[in-house]
Formats: sequence, structure tokens, C-alpha cells
Amino acid sequence: MDTEKRPPVALTIAGSDSGGGAGIQADLKTFQAFEVFGTSAVTAITVQNTVGVRAVHPVPPAIVEGQIRAVCEDLKPLACKSGMLAEVPIIASVARTLADVSIPEYVLDPVMVATSGDPLIAESAISALRTDLLPLCTLVTPNIPEAEILAEIEVGDETGMRKAAVRILSLGAPAVLIKGGHLPGAQVVDLLFTSEGERVWRQDRLPAGNAHGTGCTLSAAIAAGLALGHELESAVDRGIRFTRRALETAPGLGSGATPLNHGARPSDTGRPP
Repeated sequence: MDTEKRPPVALTIAGSDSGGGAGIQADLKTFQAFEVFGTSAVTAITVQNTVGVRAVHPVPPAIVEGQIRAVCEDLKPLACKSGMLAEVPIIASVARTLADVSIPEYVLDPVMVATSGDPLIAESAISALRTDLLPLCTLVTPNIPEAEILAEIEVGDETGMRKAAVRILSLGAPAVLIKGGHLPGAQVVDLLFTSEGERVWRQDRLPAGNAHGTGCTLSAAIAAGLALGHELESAVDRGIRFTRRALETAPGLGSGATPLNHGARPSDTGRPP
């Protein structure tokens, strides 16, 4: 096969969602939508559906590390994203391995709480995520509750989002995308903040209600865009628009938080000209 026609490779380091709406399942579907070849390192097996999480079984850290190294040795991913990293030993293993294998772009989705409200990370792991992973990433993508935890302040409006972003950058992350969907109001505000400035996205709030896997989908879409060669702001913009479209056309499956439609993609999410 002509190497110029080979798709770029991206890696997801995340938990498995048995309901198929979040985690590595959502990430791999998103990679495929962007015509990026998806690979995975499973960090946990969850027992869940659209209603909630019933159990979480962490994968041994050595197996997580082995998956990442096996992929990187052979398939050479240009970008990766991490999602649920439930325990300190797993975070330490991922941080050590990512520092060694040198994947060019890393999107950190600091998954801490499921859409259903169920906790997905041990309290002791939050400090490890803050100190070990933030300095390694290209971008961190917290929602409002996660931004409050990372920045250790309350966030109730756009001013609070900016204050949290400044604090998170001071922890070593070069860029932060704070997702404002948890704030009240007719519009959803997303803030991309770097040392060079900011960009704000404002979109009318959809009436669809709860959705499942939006954070996984967005971070995977951004990682896919970076693997395709887009600059960070462009990758974030494409990721936000893709996630919006996936939300707008959500299939309404299950009786809880609905999964997204990862097959609905805008026409310009792919390779840059």
C-alpha cells in the first residue's frame, strides 16, 4: 500500500464501556469517523450501561504499559488520548510509559465522574493525575466539575472558567479546554486557554437532555485531528463541531443517558489539504 495513503494512527488509553457509548468504544468509533486508524490500551473493564456503572475492574499496570509499548513499537501513533485512569499505579505506569515512548501529541481527558454521577477514579489518584500527567500533555479537557477538582476552586461562570484555566496551566499543562456544559444557561460555552491567548465557542444548548460519552468523543476527536496534522485550535474546533453533530443525531438508545451517533460527521473533519 502507498505509504502516502496510509491513515495516521491514534491511540486511546482508557476504560472499556460495556454499553458502547463511552471509553475505548466511543474513542475507536470517533477515530474511524475521522479516517484515523485507532489502537487501544485498556485501563479498566467497567460493568455499565446507559443507566449507570455497576462495577469497575482495573487492569494491572504492567498490562497497561505493555499495551502502550506494543502499539508504539509497531504502529507508531502520532497522537494519543487518555480517559479513565482509576488508580495511582495505573497513572504512574501511563506517565512513565508516555514519557519514554514520545508520542508527538497527547490529549488528557481527566475522567473522574461518569455522566450518571458514579465516581470513576480513586481520590488518591487525583493528585497523581495532576502532578504526573498534566506536564506531559498537549491539551487537557476537563468539564466544570473536573476543572474545579484540578484547580481547587469553584467555577460558576466564564470568569471562573478563566481562573481555573490559569491555575491548570500553572500545573504544567500547555493548553486547557474547559467544557462548560455543566453551567446553567441557554448557551454552552467552551473555553480553550493557552499562554498565548484564548478562544471561546458558544452554542445553543440542545434540548436532548443527558448524553453519554461526550467527553470521550470530544477528546478522541481532538486527538484524531492532531494525528491528521491539524494545529491545536483547528483540531479543537473540528472536535467540537463533530461532537455537536453526534449529539444532534443521537440515536436515543437505552433508558438512561443516550450514547452519541459517531457515524454523523461534518464533511471537513478529515485530512488537511
